[in-house]
Amino acid sequence: MGEREIVFGRVRFVFRSSDITRENVDAIVNAANSHLKHGGGVAGAIVRAGGYEIQAESDEYVAKHGPVPPGGVAVTGAGKLPAKFVIHTVGPIGDSPSSDEVLRNCLLNIFETAKQLSIKSIALPLVGTGIFGYPLERFVNVVKEFIKEYFTNYVGPLETVIFCDIDPSKIKKLREALEQIIQS
Repeated sequence: MGEREIVFGRVRFVFRSSDITRENVDAIVNAANSHLKHGGGVAGAIVRAGGYEIQAESDEYVAKHGPVPPGGVAVTGAGKLPAKFVIHTVGPIGDSPSSDEVLRNCLLNIFETAKQLSIKSIALPLVGTGIFGYPLERFVNVVKEFIKEYFTNYVGPLETVIFCDIDPSKIKKLREALEQIIQS
């Protein structure tokens, strides 16, 4: 599937059916568990592609700071990946009433961390919608509202946000929802 993009404010949003570990960006986002044990899903793929040093840095982080709370982030190097950083975030799990707020906090913490690190390009998976079971429709609605609020008057170094997933139908749903922001 070819990539599609939209521009909102000063930021270009790219929608791509791809393997996040191959994205040539400043940072990639990892959908992690609170103990940063990267075994399955996107997290497992990131460690397999980037090398064990990502897991070792994650273990050091948890030993020093404790588990990452839901909605929180931790930053490590990216090992052998083309990115400079991995921003690990603990996203929503399942369909609980608090899941939307957890995702909003993830997004805020991801983008504020990106700003602090002077990141110009970042790739995000559809956090929580894979092995963690967060419903795609809720993800799409939260992301749509967050982008509208956060990026309307955004000033910072970020130029490109890439949303990627190996399932092109999920990417298409997100892109179509975000195109509505531009048209409204």
